Amino acid sequence: MVRIARVWAEHHEPDTIGIGEARPRISWSFAGDEENWEQTKYEVEIKHDDGKLSSVTIESSQSRLVPWPFQPLSSRERVEVRVRVGGTANSCSDWSSPLVIEAGLLRSDDWSGCQLIEPSQSTETVPGKHRPVIFRRLLVLPEGAAVKRARLYITAHGIYEAHINGSRIGDQLLAPGWTSYQERLTYQTYEIEPQLLAGQQIQIDVDVAEGWFCGSLAFLRKHNLYGFRMGLIALMLVELDDGTIVRTGTDAEWVWAHGPMVEAGLLDGVTYDAREGHSARTVWKSVQTGSDYCITRLTAPDGPPIRQTQELAVREIITSPSGKTILDFGQNFVGWVRLRSVSGPAGTTIRFRHAEVLEDGEIGVRPLRSAKCLDTLIIDGAAPISWEPKFTFHGFRYVEVDGWPAACPLTVEDIVGVVIHSDMRRTGHFRCSNPLLNRLHENIVWSMRGNFVGIPTDCPQRDERLGWTGDINMFADTASFLFDVSGMLSSWMKDMMVEQNAANGVVPLVIPYILGDFGPGKSAEAVWGDVAAMLPWALYVTSGDIELLQRHYQSMKDWLNAIPRSASGLWKQAGHKLADWLDPSAPADDPSNAMTDMYLVCDAFLVHVTTLVARVAATLNAPPEEQAFYKKQIADLRDAFAHEYITPSGRLACDTQTAYALAIQFKLLSTPEQQSHAAEHLSLLIRQRSRFKIATGFAGTPYLGHALTKVGKSNVFYRMLLHRECPSWLYPVTMGATTVWERWDSMLPDGRINPGDMTSFNHYALGAVASWMHRTIAGLEPVEPGWRVFRVEPVPGGNLQWAEAEYRSVYGDCRVRWEIKREGKQQRLWLEVVVPPNTKCQVCLPGSLDLIVVGSGQRTWEVDYHPQEWPVRALQPPFRPPDDILPENEVVPHEW
Repeated sequence: MVRIARVWAEHHEPDTIGIGEARPRISWSFAGDEENWEQTKYEVEIKHDDGKLSSVTIESSQSRLVPWPFQPLSSRERVEVRVRVGGTANSCSDWSSPLVIEAGLLRSDDWSGCQLIEPSQSTETVPGKHRPVIFRRLLVLPEGAAVKRARLYITAHGIYEAHINGSRIGDQLLAPGWTSYQERLTYQTYEIEPQLLAGQQIQIDVDVAEGWFCGSLAFLRKHNLYGFRMGLIALMLVELDDGTIVRTGTDAEWVWAHGPMVEAGLLDGVTYDAREGHSARTVWKSVQTGSDYCITRLTAPDGPPIRQTQELAVREIITSPSGKTILDFGQNFVGWVRLRSVSGPAGTTIRFRHAEVLEDGEIGVRPLRSAKCLDTLIIDGAAPISWEPKFTFHGFRYVEVDGWPAACPLTVEDIVGVVIHSDMRRTGHFRCSNPLLNRLHENIVWSMRGNFVGIPTDCPQRDERLGWTGDINMFADTASFLFDVSGMLSSWMKDMMVEQNAANGVVPLVIPYILGDFGPGKSAEAVWGDVAAMLPWALYVTSGDIELLQRHYQSMKDWLNAIPRSASGLWKQAGHKLADWLDPSAPADDPSNAMTDMYLVCDAFLVHVTTLVARVAATLNAPPEEQAFYKKQIADLRDAFAHEYITPSGRLACDTQTAYALAIQFKLLSTPEQQSHAAEHLSLLIRQRSRFKIATGFAGTPYLGHALTKVGKSNVFYRMLLHRECPSWLYPVTMGATTVWERWDSMLPDGRINPGDMTSFNHYALGAVASWMHRTIAGLEPVEPGWRVFRVEPVPGGNLQWAEAEYRSVYGDCRVRWEIKREGKQQRLWLEVVVPPNTKCQVCLPGSLDLIVVGSGQRTWEVDYHPQEWPVRALQPPFRPPDDILPENEVVPHEW
């Protein structure tokens, strides 16, 4: 029997309160193994607070982002929504569990009575460092009536944590996050009635630290970028059961003071002096009220908040060669450490310094550059203290502990690691018979988690942590498979449009943009700027949300119009371009000095992005003349590209892996003969010149495997994927990596850190290879946007004996598993596919060109299997011994 497994609104978590949509679209997913089941109608029921019920029944197979069928919600309106569906053979599901939908403050005048409040004097202790503050308000609710409902709507200039009567409100971290504050500032909504009693004095305390608003950011260490003072905007609305509504907003009645946090910076860490926490030492001062202009910039969040998602135990306590005490958590992650309990004399100072790797037995802090990543606790001596920092985060595996009280020796039970990231729902999984590939995939997942902290950052540890557009653009397919990123990235893309408009159509290199006149920050860059078109399309393919395309269509066109062009329509060749950034041949101090012609990369992506924009125009039914314009532009650009870079036989002017991968993947070769020639030459480059080592950077890496598969050479890419010498994907794995590195050789084989000034051990971009693992090894990919129709077409190889993958689509769980069975010299492939209700799957069995289309349910097949050549051998020069053949059984490094 088919049932409704989950119901949600827009891209929010179920039962999110304070959403920003008056007409939220509704989605539901299915569970059940009924074969060939399709929805034919759905019924949506809404229950209001007064018990009034309304329902509509609609004849439709749509179950994803269906339009809101009722009157628009008003501010603060709360309803419960249930769904049931009818389908094949007149079947009917039970009602779903109720989904709570509560609107936030939808109009600016809902904030009436609230002002921005700020400290009445500067809080800068030294230039670039603001001491955190506490804002406080005391009030008493009227007696005689009970609290029926209470909400706190709140945000800050900075990052905040709220308490009522000493109890922390909510579980969000680093709120309100980082947006383009000049245009967009998100507020959060908290349910607070459990903390309130009528007639009782209520104390609201809100700690606010500098955060991204006025803290010291990135390698330029700029501060006060959005303002010179921290501030708070809050509105508490309490509804009593007699109908009275009590409003308490931020105004001149609030006071402020400094607390025990001496400093709290995102890059440098926290200093907490417990001796300053005694109320007798606190001096409360009047606040100053600021302009209410920022009220018009307030918006409800689009995606999930940052939360603690996991705790990690200390795996080992190490004594370094210099005698330092170092904690090893066994996993590079993002967050901080929590002390369960520590005591000592007053003034005892304990320092925790964070690093990703060890070098010569000591923590390797050089890659952190100017970021201190240092948390400091000063004990008051009154009683044992449990403590963890807030208003900062670190990327680390190792923590050097200094000053721990000698009277209570440090043990692995005293400290835990707190893992944080945007609390996205996990949607994609992959496993296979090769443990090294499984570890690689887990590394990719950990890197994504650590770099999705509010925005998609490049790295979480050094003095950078910026929303680089090129990184997420190249990783979008992988990201949207592994996690539900639609809400989070929708928010980030709204900021992208803000910054793009400010830059006259150019998409800056980082979003939010804070680099000012730094280098190429606002210059047009292929790959990076192409995110304007490629990321909305990637999210549309995954989610089926056509509103993403509608919202960003003008942004796509603006980007194409902002690209400087030559007379041919290709990129104007004037100035340096990032292009195939971090090609492994690039010198450590010059990461953009790649082998591939930078303008070939720019022009290949120009053809690709123009093609995407044409597809968007068609999808949105843009005016016919607009669609015709882009079709002609594609043809002209393809001709210009071929004239500039491709010989009649299919050789490229630039003889590199990236050049051929892009030409094949973006269909820049106009004849089958050209494609065949290009495919053979790409294989030759890999087998002869690089001997299966990677020779691609940011631009080529995501497409190399897909291009080889497209031309029937998956076995060549399997050999590359399984290669273990540097540069390769498995080289870091064999070195004990637990995340993806920024450079192919971030750590050298002798254990030394790459000498370049730009080295991170947690950088997801090169992990885009996971897309090939999902789509080729497992064979799982969408055919129609939203996965209404998906394909299973595995390409076994690399001596793998089995593989499996799962994607939790908006319809339900799409699953595939295959195994190779040996019967003497004969090999058989067994394939199992699980298709969720209301979807179809196109199955293509190895060795067959036929598509088998099946509906929902579980299916299995078993066919003869004839593997491709394995192992693929390098082309050997004369008088050289043959390369070692890959061992049949991979050995997992002992670090795991």
